[in-house]
Amino acid sequence: MSSLFLPKHTFISLLPTQTPRHYYPSSQIVSKSSNSQFYGLKLSNSTSLPISSSSSGKDIICGKVDKGKVPPNFNLKDQDGKSVSLSKFKGKPVVVYFYPADETPGCTKQACAFRDSYEKFKKAGAQVVGISGDDSASHKAFAKKFKLPFTLLSDEGNKVRKEWGVPSDLFGTLPGRQTYVLDKNGVVQLIYNNQFQPEKHIDETLKLLQSL
Repeated sequence: MSSLFLPKHTFISLLPTQTPRHYYPSSQIVSKSSNSQFYGLKLSNSTSLPISSSSSGKDIICGKVDKGKVPPNFNLKDQDGKSVSLSKFKGKPVVVYFYPADETPGCTKQACAFRDSYEKFKKAGAQVVGISGDDSASHKAFAKKFKLPFTLLSDEGNKVRKEWGVPSDLFGTLPGRQTYVLDKNGVVQLIYNNQFQPEKHIDETLKLLQSL
């Protein structure tokens, strides 16, 4: 009888590369309730991860918001429970950054980097707005704990995230970390996606704002 031998090293890396993407796979967003955290990933110990339907990983679908376009308006609650619409910021540049969840390591690092560079954003005449699926109470606690001087909006149900076409990572289990820079006319001038280097979002947005 013949035997079948498999190579010892048949592991496949599940982590994306560190290279920022400017084209985006579409995938399902997972609930954030859980006990474990990894750069914004919150999963229960019993959660099973969905497998991508594309075996090749080459099926790329562009996001719904593209550079040079005006994104859909939104009206969301901020950390104080007040309604804030995107149209409110028209007439000045605005940085809209989507992040996975409050108080996760990568999201805290990103928020604090925006906080530490906030005066530079003000000097450029820009507003900073963070959006995640957390509720207003979570945002309020997050902003208070880390002394965040900018607006955090609650996109419960991820409706705006879906409308804007923000991609997910890790086979759809990790809500995407994507930043948009809109000029004073509300037109997108930059889309930057980098899940695992959250602080680079600040560098890239400031470069663009300083050139407007």
